[in-house]
Amino acid sequence: MPGQPLQPFAPPTALFEQLHISGISSESFITWTIYAVFAFWAIYTLVAIYHWLKYSHASLVAAPAIAAHLFVSFALMSFALSGDAFSLMRSLV
Repeated sequence: MPGQPLQPFAPPTALFEQLHISGISSESFITWTIYAVFAFWAIYTLVAIYHWLKYSHASLVAAPAIAAHLFVSFALMSFALSGDAFSLMRSLV
């Protein structure tokens, strides 16, 4: 539908009916879910980096791959949390 303007994402209402009964808004539920995913990602990433550096320390690919992974993951997570992944890039340019 290229002729129509973009619409913001609206979560399915049936999915969040129980949350409104308990007083939790769907926006805060989604935000806290993304925070939980971020916490899991951070722990998993630290463990993976530790193992990669411990067992593949002679690899020339390790450091650039870890840096690329952290940058891309940070951009995706900041986009998920704020909707603006490259706000830091505007200040650098």
